[in-house]
Amino acid sequence: MAAAVVLALSGCGASEVVEEEKVSGQGEGKTEYPLTIENCGREITIESAPQNVVSLDQNSTEILLSLGLEEHIAGAASWTDPILDSLAEANKQVPRLSDDAPTYEVVLDADPDFVTASFGRHYNEEGGVVSRDRLAETGIESYLSPTDCEGGTSINGGGTRTQLLTLDSLYQEIRDMAAIFDVKDRGEKLISELQSRTDAALKGVDLQGKTVAFWFADTRTPYIAGKYGSASMLASMTGMENVFSDVDDDWPATGWETFVEKDPEIIVLGDLQRDRFPGDRLDDKIEFLKSDPLTKTMGAVQNECFIALHGAEMNPSIRSVAGLEKIQSWTKESGGCGAGAS
Repeated sequence: MAAAVVLALSGCGASEVVEEEKVSGQGEGKTEYPLTIENCGREITIESAPQNVVSLDQNSTEILLSLGLEEHIAGAASWTDPILDSLAEANKQVPRLSDDAPTYEVVLDADPDFVTASFGRHYNEEGGVVSRDRLAETGIESYLSPTDCEGGTSINGGGTRTQLLTLDSLYQEIRDMAAIFDVKDRGEKLISELQSRTDAALKGVDLQGKTVAFWFADTRTPYIAGKYGSASMLASMTGMENVFSDVDDDWPATGWETFVEKDPEIIVLGDLQRDRFPGDRLDDKIEFLKSDPLTKTMGAVQNECFIALHGAEMNPSIRSVAGLEKIQSWTKESGGCGAGAS
């Protein structure tokens, strides 16, 4: 379950330096085909702008829509939240293949000439949708978001991060998609907008080392954010410390005893609309925390130090910036539950 500026902000923690991928024809102006890109340990070649792309994740779909490529999307899948309001009209013409991961047969029925994904689990041989090798055998190129890749290995596909994720990886994906579809000017415009929003969202926000836990889903064995993923990136950028910084995986499951022992001062709650796990929705999470004999003893619960983020805002995506904006708004409204703002 869940990004190109190098941040030079005090208190922002470690940064991941993303090596620029090899891209042919990715300068200014029109794309020159064939276009060759090194993507997560693979070299892919695009002969011409794809006409029928299948997107296996909401995050990758919203990037394509933000680039004005809805007419080229043959199908989309794996949704945690409703589409962004600004993209809703464009999304009406995009076929929904599945709310969750589609089958390989469903993907093939969409007749794609290109497949993109935010999470490498879709490309796993076991339990995935289809391997990248199998797609290549049928003449279909595939792409994996750099936000899910380190050292040529997919994090969500079985790898482990060694560096904190940054927005650089997200911007790399936007630039790659813009080059692949020959809309580079749109890509740079989108990145500029996201950078401006990020700068504005971080202005005056410093939660001064307040401890935080990110709860994505499931009341039985909660999925929480580990130390190097997108949620920890949000924490680092806003001056918070993730209490699960000793956990390597992006979204591991833990026990409530461990969660309570960590005693975070702030709890970020995933407000998911997919209804896949118990407690996906915000109200159900809050009700559980306030009624469970163990969790209701926590100071963060008693003081209602909750920040609500959509699932897509907790995963690496263009919505990461919206996550920063919501943290800023919460800080102003709540005073950061006692934290100062500079």
